[in-house]
Amino acid sequence: MPGVTQRMITLQLRELEADGIIHREVYNEVPPKVEYSLTEFGATLTPIIQSMKAWGDEYAKRI
Repeated sequence: MPGVTQRMITLQLRELEADGIIHREVYNEVPPKVEYSLTEFGATLTPIIQSMKAWGDEYAKRI
């Protein structure tokens, strides 16, 4: 996504984590490693996200 800063990505990820949508796993190694995964609650958003993608694909054809 052009123009998105690392700070904005970090803020969004922290918000999703605080909302219980994603899980953040930090590994104690060098260089630092962090992995994100959907929580069970976050996975309930899958059908909604898929519908939004389908809508976006259809809308993109109109432009």
